[in-house]
Amino acid sequence: MNIVLLHGSWHGAWCWHKVVPLLQARGHQVHVPDLPAHGRHWRVARGRTTLSAMAAHVCRVLDALDGPALIVAHSRGGIVASTVAEQRHHKLVGVTYLAAYMLRHGERVTDFFRQDKASLVARHIHVSRSTLTDHLAPEAYRPALYADCSDADVALAQALLTPEPSLPALTRLALTAPRYGSVPRHYIELTQDRAVTIELQRKMIAASPCATVSSIEASHSAYFSQPQRLADTVHQIAGFR
Repeated sequence: MNIVLLHGSWHGAWCWHKVVPLLQARGHQVHVPDLPAHGRHWRVARGRTTLSAMAAHVCRVLDALDGPALIVAHSRGGIVASTVAEQRHHKLVGVTYLAAYMLRHGERVTDFFRQDKASLVARHIHVSRSTLTDHLAPEAYRPALYADCSDADVALAQALLTPEPSLPALTRLALTAPRYGSVPRHYIELTQDRAVTIELQRKMIAASPCATVSSIEASHSAYFSQPQRLADTVHQIAGFR
């Protein structure tokens, strides 16, 4: 199975480094793109990077594959996955939202930030209107994103996190039932998440019922703290028919 892993805010393809070999050992072909303005090329067109540009990048990845794919999207990467599902529904066997923003047509991330009162991200995010980017206050890294992660994981993240383009979070999704709605949705809850809280995760699941819902007792970055459990869960979803 082709599996495409999409990172969330401030991260890059590097955050999946523990999960990739575990999925490959299960026989999957794993594809891990840096979204535009992230990873090694984060300085390119930072504040001007749109949701459409991010989705177009992933669509090119899908178009180059032999056979369909399962997308696994983390956190804010969920809106990229949904947009891709609208544009390449015929290339997908499903979209898996990992503690991700699984929004409906006309909704946007910014509004959900405000609803998630218990989120530590909402309290510690800083937005720059001059650069059209946002970043998390460093003192919130561990409690918000890496509460159950090792010191080595946190140190890696501190060295590699980059500013996030803000325009995608301000963009209302354009989704249709015949296209996006035809792609099976799966959700992996992270029950100890203090970035996208479990309350918000379950609110989104209730609003957009999924083919499967799985739970991992982990904080926001389960790809660091529980990579085997996460890989096993993704493998199970990949076999869902």
